[in-house]
Amino acid sequence: MKRAAGLLLVTALSLLLGGCEKMVTMFPTGDIALQQRNLILFSVGVMLLIIVPVIVLTVLFAYRYRWSNPNKVYDPTFDHSTKLELVIWSCPLLIIIALSVVTWTSTHLLDPFRPLDRIAPGKPVPVDAKPLNVQAVALDWKWLFIYPDLGIATVNELALPVDVPVRFAITSSDQFNTFYAPTLAGMIYAMPTMRSELNAVLNKPGESWGYSANYTGRGYSDMRFKLRGFEAADFDGWVAETRAAGGSLDQAKLIELIKPSEKDPAARFASADAGLFDRVLNRCVEPGKPCMVDVMRRDMERGGGDPNSHHMGAGMPSGREAEPLIGDRPKPALEKTPEEKGVGPNVTAPAHGH
Repeated sequence: MKRAAGLLLVTALSLLLGGCEKMVTMFPTGDIALQQRNLILFSVGVMLLIIVPVIVLTVLFAYRYRWSNPNKVYDPTFDHSTKLELVIWSCPLLIIIALSVVTWTSTHLLDPFRPLDRIAPGKPVPVDAKPLNVQAVALDWKWLFIYPDLGIATVNELALPVDVPVRFAITSSDQFNTFYAPTLAGMIYAMPTMRSELNAVLNKPGESWGYSANYTGRGYSDMRFKLRGFEAADFDGWVAETRAAGGSLDQAKLIELIKPSEKDPAARFASADAGLFDRVLNRCVEPGKPCMVDVMRRDMERGGGDPNSHHMGAGMPSGREAEPLIGDRPKPALEKTPEEKGVGPNVTAPAHGH
């Protein structure tokens, strides 16, 4: 039994240590992710203040008051102890208060829309620091990153300079996705017709992965992007390589990218037309489609700015009701005629002879 227990312990430790390299959430390289990791560890540690004593006392009580113990105390008239009640109720209450305070403060301090006030522990953001703007678009099933200040774009590759604040603008083409780079920051939803934001910073050079944490269909498992951290000089070199790669991300190329595809390799564009992110956001990528912001402005003008006017927002569906970026909305199966549905093989037919 001792040998079996020892073997089991060694196996468990080997499995735990073998997975350390992939536990990027616990070993982040970005300050926001680091603060979130510390919050997780603090919460787990505080909760263990209750869990560990309860487990220990359960074993202790079972041993001390076992049937074969001649020194056990049996008191059938016991029904109350003020000291015991104070301990039982005060300890969980103090833990709940501590977790509530930490959760409330961290919710505001780690608000993704809140500009960074530090780039690392003890290192405030320099006064003259200019954030790097990155526009992230979740497509089916790939990630598009546009660097509007640099005039370049990439697919499934996100390069960032270390110790430089980064301001992400995030949206999606047609499906609800989640932008998640575990070593950089927490998960942020990417939603059609909506612009989300994330302020983060990367503190160490190296490579890791990001992905969508929201199931979106067949190509979801391969919807990943490589996150690359560079020192300032190396990042400038990467930008130069991207500009030398050739290729332009214009409206026609964006329409091509929006079409569903799987396992797309990383790609770079030496130039990117201005306003492409806003076109995705406002559902006007295809030529001739009106932008939502223009429709809203016209509706406001027709309604005279009256919030109760029936003209307000007319023809401006959003979210799940928004029209596809390219093509027409597919007709639901329940609304199709038998001729439109067609006939497929009967895979549920009983076996021959039954």
